[in-house]
Parts: sequence; structure tokens; C-alpha cells
Amino acid sequence: MDQTKIIAHRGSKGTHPENTLEAVKEAVRVRSDGIEIDVHLSLDKELIVIHDETIDRTTNGKGSIQNLTLAELKQFDAGSWYSPEYSNCRIPTLQEIFCFLEKVDYKGLVNIELKTDKFSYPGIEEKVVAFVAEKNWPFTVEYSSFNYQTLIQLKILDDTCKIALLFKEHGENKTFLNLNIPVNMWHPKLSWFKSISPFQVPELPVRVWTINKSEDLQFCFRKQVAGVITDYPQKALEMRDKWQNEGE
Repeated sequence: MDQTKIIAHRGSKGTHPENTLEAVKEAVRVRSDGIEIDVHLSLDKELIVIHDETIDRTTNGKGSIQNLTLAELKQFDAGSWYSPEYSNCRIPTLQEIFCFLEKVDYKGLVNIELKTDKFSYPGIEEKVVAFVAEKNWPFTVEYSSFNYQTLIQLKILDDTCKIALLFKEHGENKTFLNLNIPVNMWHPKLSWFKSISPFQVPELPVRVWTINKSEDLQFCFRKQVAGVITDYPQKALEMRDKWQNEGE
């Protein structure tokens, strides 16, 4: 039986300020199989790791990523909203995250979600593919997005890259984006996965998000999904190892 991979959502979102270097460090420390991060494009065309289109929720500042430069973004505190002990956290770039993972020789998966479902960020696909191609990173890189045109563009730029379809309750569970572009995996919301009948066996590997409750983790392990994307990777890893050691 293949192990269900544990993918740390926005780093270790449940225990550290999401999408910060500190959250990614925690995901590495607990030996997560994968790390999921979100990427936007700043005003000066830098690849910025943050979930929202604005900095309002996760920093002490306000404004849209697309209207702020990297230097401006770096001025804001990206950790105190979570806990005062993280007041030194700053919004990281994709380069900063990758360089840290290279330094510690991380061997897992890095899932880059391109956040182009609200703003298209012209040129972001080219920037990401070019950056990833700069080095032979020690980890595996895969891409996901709710914007399927972004996934098509990524495959046009690099036909060897792996792409995952993100979807919610109403699954767009396609196996091809068009005649020439196969999908590598599905990233559905748990409610979709629970709604399919036993006869609707997924044709592709499934990684379900965002799985935090013990009963939901157990459900996914029982169904032998390819992966779970979770805010609490340490908890999920401990549960998975206990589940498998007990021979369930």
C-alpha cells in the first residue's frame, strides 16, 4: 500500500504564520512529504509568496500585491497577526523559500499554487517556469491553480511540468485540459471526494484539501488517497504513522 503523502498547507499554517519562511521551516522540521505555497506577482514583477491578493489579513499593512513593490512589501510585519513572537516575520519571495529548501537539502515535493483566479498577473507563468528552471533543485516541483488557463500556459512553457487541478464542491474532474494537455492529479475539496460514489473511482491521483480534523484524516487514510494537504503536518504525520503501524 502506498503511503498517503502529507503536504504542509502554506507551510505549517496551523502552527505558524502562513506562507512565511518560519512556517516552511516548521514543515521541514516535522519532515513533511510536501509543502504547498501560494504565489502572486508584485508591482515590480517579483514572485511573492502569500495567499491573499492583498496584505490586509496577514500583515499590519494594507494594499494589493500587484500595486506594491517588493521593497514596500518587505516593510510590513507578516507575523504578529498570528502571534507577537513572530513580529519579525516578513513576506517571503519564491526565491527565498527555494533557497532555504535548497540549503537544508529538502527532498520532498513543493507545490506552487499560482493565485491567478482573481488577477491574471500577466507574465507570472513565464516568471515561475524560468525561475524553477534556473537550478537543479533537490526537491520536486509541481503546480496547481484554480485558473485552468494558467495550467495550460505552464504546460505550453514546459511540457514536462506536472499540473494539478484545484476544485471545490463541483468537481471539474477532467483528465485533459485540452487534447494535448493531460492532467497529472486532482486537488479537490474533501466534500467533493466524500460525495462521489464507490463506483466513481478517480482516474488520477487525488490530494484532498484542507484536512485538519482527526476523523477526516482517518477517512483519507482509509481511502488511500495519494495525499492530504493539511494545516497541521506534524499531527497528520503522527496519525498516518500510527494508522499504518497498526495495520489498518
